[in-house]
Amino acid sequence: MMGCKGSSGTGVRYKLTLATGLLECLCFAGVVFGWASLVFVLKTDGYFSDLCINATDAMAFNVLDDCSLQDENFSLVFTVASFMNNFLTLPNGFFYDHFGTMATRFLAIFLYTTGTLIVALSNKALSILLFPALSIVAVGGILFLMTNMQVGNLFGYHRSTIITVYNGAFDSSSVIFLIIKVLYERGVSLRSSFLFLSACNLIHLLRTLFLMPKSHIPYPIPDDYKYGCAKSHSYNVEQYEAERGPSSDRGRGVADEPLETDTLQLTDNSEQDSFRSCVLSWFFLWHLIWLSVMQLRHYFFIGTLNPMLNRLANQDPDIVSDYTNAFAFTQFCGVLCAPWNGLLMDRHKRKPLDPGVSEQEADLRSSVLSLLLTSLQCLLFSICASIPFLPLQYVTFILQVLNRSFLYGGNAAFISIAFPARHFGKLYGLAMSLSAVVSLLQYPCFALNKVLGGDPFCVNIILTVLTLLAFIHPVYVFLHCRELAKQRENPQSILEASIQETSMY
Repeated sequence: MMGCKGSSGTGVRYKLTLATGLLECLCFAGVVFGWASLVFVLKTDGYFSDLCINATDAMAFNVLDDCSLQDENFSLVFTVASFMNNFLTLPNGFFYDHFGTMATRFLAIFLYTTGTLIVALSNKALSILLFPALSIVAVGGILFLMTNMQVGNLFGYHRSTIITVYNGAFDSSSVIFLIIKVLYERGVSLRSSFLFLSACNLIHLLRTLFLMPKSHIPYPIPDDYKYGCAKSHSYNVEQYEAERGPSSDRGRGVADEPLETDTLQLTDNSEQDSFRSCVLSWFFLWHLIWLSVMQLRHYFFIGTLNPMLNRLANQDPDIVSDYTNAFAFTQFCGVLCAPWNGLLMDRHKRKPLDPGVSEQEADLRSSVLSLLLTSLQCLLFSICASIPFLPLQYVTFILQVLNRSFLYGGNAAFISIAFPARHFGKLYGLAMSLSAVVSLLQYPCFALNKVLGGDPFCVNIILTVLTLLAFIHPVYVFLHCRELAKQRENPQSILEASIQETSMY
């Protein structure tokens, strides 16, 4: 149940699916988050340059270009793209749960190709095309990630690790815009680079047809499960979970214990595992706050990175370029950081469970350390980003990519642990969509930053204080698990413990 099953040919197919999915996320899925590198190319090509106005310095000796409106429009492009990246994950999640993997990936390929072609066909006079183009690329990319995360189901013991690795690869794909920037400096046009990205969608098409399922990958994997170019079994996740019943996902627990009933995988007729009950649970609320405040902090940092570096470097383009390259390079390391989080969440998998402890409860216990470390990383990153000292930004870059890889990998892994698989697409989409609404606060932050003369110190302090809200989530999960353990110590309270576990949802 917990590893690659079937023949050696099946095992090879599983590994090939894993490797190609990693490559797909690493090279394509999250390229929009390399925006700071692409801005350099766009500025050189004159995008939004008509917004620059002539101004004179205090002594009236020199005529300077005031390009603050140009920077503001570039920040707005990223704001809109990052919002659409998350907000449309909700309808996309419903689409994925209902129509399956193949249809969702066809949609992703269409969107991604359209977006990259629009960028390739844009120019200085059509700068406005960046708004729809980057948004469409972002939405297509998140769909690639969403359909790939289920590959973790093929490797039971390492399920959370693989989910976090894919999310780390998604973050690392922002290095592609750095590569485009470097190629541009060596004579390769922006148009050529994006036409190449458009052509690469043939790879996505072949992978969809031969290495991905038509519907979904169930968990745990049935013995006769096949997918891709082999004779595919079409599994309906909701029907599959119902047929397995409440006890089939207990894993290594003791079957005779009443508390063994998994919190969200009760019976098909129970209301406790409905989509509505999941959304209204305290787990989902605190998880949403945990995700939203940290994501807002990251989006504001990325959106203001270029003007911040210009300010700290006294407008020296060479210094700014060096720091931008350093930032983009550290983003590539996200795929190396992400497995650490997955290993933290899977560290208990090969150990026997305590009597009466369900596998889901054990997974929740392991998630506490991951959630807490992610919150602490964000706090440290935010503090470093708030200090206006240029060399310190190298440390900020490292903390940012480490925290970002933990954040999104932990987000997907926690949802897969705490809620039924049949609701994964919808709950993941809802969490990302609602967090996207919160991320719109970055634009008022941009406006406040402008009012303060471009000095982001006050806004950074406000966002640092907000990140403290993220610590509520790991504390809540820890207290919930501790309460279950206390109740289990009293044999007369086993039933009450089971009710208490269910009531959280």
